[in-house]
Amino acid sequence: MIAIRGATTVVCDRPQDIKEAVSELLFKIREENNLSDSEIICIMFSNTTDLRSYYPAKAAREAGFAFCPLFSAAEPDIQGSLDKCIRVMVLAEKSGAAKHIYLRGAKKLRYDITEVYNIAVDGPAGSGKSTVCKILAEKLNILCLDTGAMYRACALACINANVDVKDEMAVNAIINDVNIDVKYSGGAQITLLNGENVSQKIRSPQVSMYASTVSAHKCVREKMVALQRQIAEKTSCVLDGRDIGTNVLPDAKFKFFLTASAEVRAKRRADENAAKGINQPFETVLEEIKKRDKQDETRALAPLKAADDAVIVDTSYMNIDEVVSFMLKKLQENI
Repeated sequence: MIAIRGATTVVCDRPQDIKEAVSELLFKIREENNLSDSEIICIMFSNTTDLRSYYPAKAAREAGFAFCPLFSAAEPDIQGSLDKCIRVMVLAEKSGAAKHIYLRGAKKLRYDITEVYNIAVDGPAGSGKSTVCKILAEKLNILCLDTGAMYRACALACINANVDVKDEMAVNAIINDVNIDVKYSGGAQITLLNGENVSQKIRSPQVSMYASTVSAHKCVREKMVALQRQIAEKTSCVLDGRDIGTNVLPDAKFKFFLTASAEVRAKRRADENAAKGINQPFETVLEEIKKRDKQDETRALAPLKAADDAVIVDTSYMNIDEVVSFMLKKLQENI
């Protein structure tokens, strides 16, 4: 069973206005959640006390929802509450995630689901960005855009073409012919390079190191940033990288900067590699981490740094659940 919440408002306390608002809200809930009449168990309304001319439940019956129990109740007066507001909860015999619907003036009650918004998460390699962002996006039911994977795909394209990633002119010569696309399947991002799924190939240590170098080139960044902005403009999503909050989406509603000591990040990366069958000595991984940090922090174009308005999260002594909980709390405080 799922519980679908929703709300709407009317301008005037008139029967016709209430009928139209209730009908619009219920049909939208049914459409967006793909509900059949037989799946709807009951519909429960509440309304603010400044609405007295018509019961929302009666309006629902007249709109064609007489096939299930309908309930209506007046809310207590709460200072600062939304005027002329009708709230609803629809219980349905269905599995999966509910899509809550907020219309008209009630949109301000849930900006997190009624507006397109982006969460920018920056930080150095091994700070936990990718894992945290995936969980965060799942909990918020929005997309997780792994921007680092896009730069890794550019690095892989250079490797495949035998192009020196340090040679910007050589990279520039091939980059316009490189087609990078991002798709989502089963809640996971699939990175395509010229039509090929390279989601696993781009995770090798060689590609990781080359990605830092190739991402510093203006031609590459311009191509990837344009694609990232295009996606973020249309869809609420979590984006992780190294310059999301400072360069890619400087106007993002929410910004975080995840960090941790080099030693902690190297241990995490070594463990991740071992789980994938890539065995590297800790000292080697630590050296790579420090080298990657220096490259990212000192590059001339969009260097790694925290945005002035980002929330700094030191994950050195936090587990994944603690980091996610902290970030969700900060998000809730600002919604």
